[in-house]
Amino acid sequence: MINIVLAESALETVPAEIADHPSVKRPAERKGKDPTNTLLDISYHYTAMKDLKDWDRRGRPDITYVTLLTLLESPLNKEGRLSIYVHTVKDFIISVDPEVKLPRNYTRFEGLMEQLFEVFKVPPKGKPLMTLKRGTLRDLIRVVGPSSTFFLTEDGRKAKIESFAKKVVKEDRPLIVIGGFQRGEFSKENLELADERVSVYKEPLDTWVVAAMVAHELGKALGII
Repeated sequence: MINIVLAESALETVPAEIADHPSVKRPAERKGKDPTNTLLDISYHYTAMKDLKDWDRRGRPDITYVTLLTLLESPLNKEGRLSIYVHTVKDFIISVDPEVKLPRNYTRFEGLMEQLFEVFKVPPKGKPLMTLKRGTLRDLIRVVGPSSTFFLTEDGRKAKIESFAKKVVKEDRPLIVIGGFQRGEFSKENLELADERVSVYKEPLDTWVVAAMVAHELGKALGII
């Protein structure tokens, strides 16, 4: 089983300190929701977010959306070889059922995430396909108990994606950590959790591109594709 975590993901609800800003209130009113029960999204909330700490690494729920679609629809996941988690910038942990079918419409995904942050599981009744709880990346790693933890970062050891995948599949319970943010680096505290830091390309890549590359090469290394 391969474990993949999208870490420090730019996925959160609107913080209270900007909830009264007009650019935040207007979209929330259209949804009929309290602003703090809506997702922070830089596309809508740019003018309000500029006063937030690390604002340029926040408010990108679309990164999580596209990356989850990529991983969930991969042959690696369809063959039951993948466990997927999301760690958010505000230290929440989302566990994702490998059989979940995410909506193909981004607006519906937003609504799903807003429900998840409000009631901590979706759907609210029956078998949960996603669950949310408080937790740091360290907490998640402790629960997963990986044999080795690999952080994919542009400052890591340079490696061909093929050779990296072949190394990962030899592990009993590997954990791969991919950044779920739009720019910058993992926090120093989280980087210290890595057994190995690896760079699979000479330039920064979007999160979903890295996820697609990794899932494809792992599938090849395992003989799935």
